[in-house]
Amino acid sequence: MDIENRILFEDNHLVVVNKKSGELSQGDKTNDITLPDLIKSYLKKKYKKPGNVYLGIIHRLDRPTSGIMVFAKTSKALSRLNHQFKLRNTKKLYWAIVEKLFPEKEGTLIHWMTRNSKKNKSKAHNKEVQNSKKAILHFKCIQYFDKYTLLEISLETGRHHQIRSQLSSSGYPIQGDLKYGAARSNKNGSISLISKMIEINHPIKNNRLQFSVNPEKVGIWRSVLYD
Repeated sequence: MDIENRILFEDNHLVVVNKKSGELSQGDKTNDITLPDLIKSYLKKKYKKPGNVYLGIIHRLDRPTSGIMVFAKTSKALSRLNHQFKLRNTKKLYWAIVEKLFPEKEGTLIHWMTRNSKKNKSKAHNKEVQNSKKAILHFKCIQYFDKYTLLEISLETGRHHQIRSQLSSSGYPIQGDLKYGAARSNKNGSISLISKMIEINHPIKNNRLQFSVNPEKVGIWRSVLYD
């Protein structure tokens, strides 16, 4: 799907995009084309800009994860959105399909997380350990399958690979997430985790904006019931 067809909102201050699994939120050692690269090319062409296009990165999604991302088109918008995210005045919901049937209908997971930068991986511990940071997520089971559970997740903290690591450490790895203990990969290389909904205040007008997307209908996502 072309980038134009994945833009959920755009004005002079920000652009909201539905990221595909496999796209990079920002550059890494692979030097692969990133989602910001694609957006900049789109904006340059659309507005016939002769010079470089400004695009501020506010938050990130892991490469195999899909869903909503917000980018700033001006430095003023970037500063205000960064402040908003830092104060957690935003609301974000994720959907994750995990292996096995989750025993509780809803609840909270609390861990202490450490990060291994060399392996680009985090570990969730049940007790506080040296150099660990507290991680809290809230979950609700919204659909059961034969061997899987669809969870709706909201984060109270924003740690590296938090959802993936916490669910894995609890014994329920995300479908397709080999890095965190899934039994097998997904054919398209994705993991069954999507940034489903986000609410922000407009950085200039200050009105509340809400965006929502549905997962691409592939694999077990084809069986998901939507409202």
